[in-house]
Amino acid sequence: QGQLVESGGGLVQPGGSLRLSCALSGSIFSIDHMGWYRQAPGKQRELVATISNGNSTIHPNSAKGRFTISRDNAGNTLYLQMNSLKPEDTAVYYCTEGGLNSGTYVPLIWGQGTQVTVSA
Repeated sequence: QGQLVESGGGLVQPGGSLRLSCALSGSIFSIDHMGWYRQAPGKQRELVATISNGNSTIHPNSAKGRFTISRDNAGNTLYLQMNSLKPEDTAVYYCTEGGLNSGTYVPLIWGQGTQVTVSA
């Protein structure tokens, strides 16, 4: 069973930057797609970005232009570079591994999450 372990969360001031990392170990899947989700208090879990094993990326509107997903060449570490952070970006961020179903990303393995708090 694959495991995903996130790191890099913390407290940052509005306008600041953070880079989240996700280490993948022991996966039984041929790594296809990976992605980041987030969940703010009282809100539904939200897709932040996905990346394919060919390094094609998708950044939905909430993160476009500010967040960038990437992965290392071996595909064992996933990153999320977050710039120009806003208080509304405060959430628990989750790393995921999964695939596509009819063109839609489906996460199959989840990390434990890392807290990002944007506050002055």
